[in-house]
Amino acid sequence: MNNAMSEIDERTRLAGSSMFEMLLFRLGEAAESKHRELFGINVFKVREILVMPEITVMANAPPNVMGVANVRGQMIPVINLAAIAGCTPTQGLGILLVTEFARSTQAFAVEEVSEIVRLAWKHVLSAEGTGGGLVTSLARLDGDAPNTRLAQVLDVERILQDVFASSMQAAPTLANIHKLQLPQGSVILAADDSAVARLMIEQSLSAMGVPCLMTKTGKEAWERLQTLAAQAAAEGVEVRDKVALVLTDLEMPEMDGFTLTRNIKQDVRFKGIPVVIHSSLSGETNEAHVKSVGADAYIAKFAADELAETICKALSK
Repeated sequence: MNNAMSEIDERTRLAGSSMFEMLLFRLGEAAESKHRELFGINVFKVREILVMPEITVMANAPPNVMGVANVRGQMIPVINLAAIAGCTPTQGLGILLVTEFARSTQAFAVEEVSEIVRLAWKHVLSAEGTGGGLVTSLARLDGDAPNTRLAQVLDVERILQDVFASSMQAAPTLANIHKLQLPQGSVILAADDSAVARLMIEQSLSAMGVPCLMTKTGKEAWERLQTLAAQAAAEGVEVRDKVALVLTDLEMPEMDGFTLTRNIKQDVRFKGIPVVIHSSLSGETNEAHVKSVGADAYIAKFAADELAETICKALSK
């Protein structure tokens, strides 16, 4: 137990220094290159790694759901990640990654686990617009080395929505969502690297009657804040007259949500602008670290009504 807590504490400290640990795994041969490409997932999302247990095939299961596995008494859906990524396993799908993500537990069947690497967020680059629709970012595993290895980070939010589309609410409880009136001319600045998450956030904020500026990374959000600060100074107003609140994901390429929050809270220009962290990373450890970097609130993805309530409370402070 002491060793486990020590590891958690160390990983929490890593987040505070703009670093994190990524679990690397393989899914088989890619359809085009026939190479066994590397993929990565934040270690914080992985509950455990198992040799493939017995899987019970469920009648009328969604495509790419292999069935369910009984993991310590919990029935967990097993998703064929290789099939979704268009890879052909050469050694079979022998490993199960049990993950906790956005208030749900699921398992991904993979070919093999490679290693755990420690990375700076600045070495994780956005992959949007590069042609890989399921890939949010590319991790440079050897830092700035010219021939660095690359690992693909998949958009798990999109994968889960696609796999469980029939059982997921497209716009949960938006009809009864809290309405909010922001001061004239101000917006909510939001940052998230997942296209699916951005769409859901925009739907929720629109249902609240709230205008928003959407960005794809923490770095982009920070640069947008700099621009708005310069505009506010030129107009003789405060930045908070333009930005009522910042809503940020935690895991984003180039600059993570922890760093973005810390930058905002340490800059006197942005005093009075609340920051709400909206993340698929859940648990007491992450929530404690959210408080340590000065965030005003934390909400786990994705419940539109709870998001609206959290934003209202943060603004009321």
